[in-house]
Amino acid sequence: MLLAPSIKQGIIDLIYDNRTESMRTINILERMNVYQEVFLAMVYRCLPFWNYLEPVYFYIYTLFGLQAVYVTALYISSWLLSGTWLSGLLAALWYIVNRIDTTRVEFTIPLRENWALPFFAVQIAGITYLLRPDLTAAKEKLTLLVVFISTFIFSLTWQFNQFVLLIQAIVLFILDCADLVPAPKVTKLYLIHITCLLMVCALQFFNAMILGSLLLSFNLAALIARRLQKHLRSGGLTKRLCKLTVHVFLVLCLTLLINQFVKKILNLQSDEHIFKFIQAKLGFGTTRDFDASLYLCEEAFRLLPFDTFERLSDTLLFYPYIFVLFVVMIIATATAFSNLSDASNSKHADKKEKRIYSLKPEIAYNLMHTILFGCLALSTMRMKYLWTSHMCVFASFGLFSIEVWGILLKAIGMYTPHKTNMVRYSIPIAVMLYLIYKFWPRVMGELSELREFYDPDTVQLMSWIKSNTPHNAVFAGSMQLLAGVKLCTGRVLTNHPHYEDKSLRERTKQVYQIYAQRSPEDVHNTLRAFGTDYVILEDSICYERRHGRGCRLRDLLDVANGHIMDGPGENDPDLKPSASARFCDEIKKDLPSYSTYFTRVFKNKTFHVYRLTGKAAVK
Repeated sequence: MLLAPSIKQGIIDLIYDNRTESMRTINILERMNVYQEVFLAMVYRCLPFWNYLEPVYFYIYTLFGLQAVYVTALYISSWLLSGTWLSGLLAALWYIVNRIDTTRVEFTIPLRENWALPFFAVQIAGITYLLRPDLTAAKEKLTLLVVFISTFIFSLTWQFNQFVLLIQAIVLFILDCADLVPAPKVTKLYLIHITCLLMVCALQFFNAMILGSLLLSFNLAALIARRLQKHLRSGGLTKRLCKLTVHVFLVLCLTLLINQFVKKILNLQSDEHIFKFIQAKLGFGTTRDFDASLYLCEEAFRLLPFDTFERLSDTLLFYPYIFVLFVVMIIATATAFSNLSDASNSKHADKKEKRIYSLKPEIAYNLMHTILFGCLALSTMRMKYLWTSHMCVFASFGLFSIEVWGILLKAIGMYTPHKTNMVRYSIPIAVMLYLIYKFWPRVMGELSELREFYDPDTVQLMSWIKSNTPHNAVFAGSMQLLAGVKLCTGRVLTNHPHYEDKSLRERTKQVYQIYAQRSPEDVHNTLRAFGTDYVILEDSICYERRHGRGCRLRDLLDVANGHIMDGPGENDPDLKPSASARFCDEIKKDLPSYSTYFTRVFKNKTFHVYRLTGKAAVK
């Protein structure tokens, strides 16, 4: 966008891009969530930033500035829940001292989640305020506008938005069923989800993956089921539980029906690897699917490691969080049971106001939010950042909460308003003083550090590519390395890490045969079919030891190809020995059968680059 002669031409080049994937013209704005970069480029070009700030620093400072928005939103959420600004201060402190587990922005800056999560935090703060029962019409409309804008930006900036918002929709659905939040407000939030997703779909040139998302199907199903069952909140406990059982069953059936219908109409298969991964993750049988196995073997998609809780405990976050969660869950259970037992909400309105254990709707929402996102984080480490930041909010709210300490002191017979206020301020302030005393010197020391990127082998490779290969040369290799090749040299790629496109996933699997047990003829023909001029082999993949046997990339390829894995260990009985040796290892011996098709043109301790010779054989 910055190098284009005009903003208009830059956008056209993104829509008709033939410099990224070989032998294809793709629409970057449709395939990837890059509108934020487009917007930044427009701002940079229109304002005189170039006089004193390089583009890379403008980009970095913008993302770090969004972290300030993130922390501010957490601060406001905690303040709204507890009623005191000190709670927001504690939440912000916890977020900062636990930033290894609350954000990845300082070491992987351009991640889509670093753009999206600040706006998700703003949306949560907006929903927290929206669910308050005493809002005026004007305040409610303004809050709905904030929720709508933040939801839209969140959805536009992260491809995983539909899965995150699906969990949020399930949270709202559960609370609605338990009569813990007002049904009309839940309906408005469903409609915001649907509208924002459809707007993003339009901006992404009607991306079919969005239209086939479970989020759209679930929200539509919930709205339809609500229209069909208009008297869910009438009757006694048994009658209401029966109605709710039917309601849940109806919503699930409608969701699957709508989703399958849309996918059938659109012939949508872009997200099938995600459902295969989830199916295997939940233990519904093993899978040999290469794409699903690639996710399952990645550390980021495994269970949350235990040392996470050790770090969170060291900062005094985890234990207060568990304490607050336990107390609020008891209050929520009692409130939900009492609500469902009421034959008529209006008849028992006064009764509900007088309960000592009544749970406010905004607290109920944040409780269910932290429970469901906690379950997601425990099952998939990659998603812990959705949970840990909210842990800071929820724990700080609970320590400053009149309700939490009031219930606890009443339970042990020591309740007075004076004692409640004394406890709710003294304990969390002591925690804040401890955090400042223990972690302030460490944080200041880290801020004073100046670090430098050091990877001489990769730098040498990129410099060689820029100096010794044509500008239109096509490179094949691993997804992550090729992303770096594109960024540093601008060369054309056979494949890259955008894994939400089915055809690109299939191409990646074929390119990865360079690490499988395949003949040089097969590999050459496959690479030539994608227009490849050069292939980059990495020793770290060919001789991988980081993952255990069965999760190395070469093992996944062998199993997918029906070949026995190398090395000691068992193999499934239906796997057969391969007629060919492992390509990435055998090619380095410069045998005539390989040198006929591949000529080595670059080598260092990490990388081997080969130029392809001859044309693909016609079969």
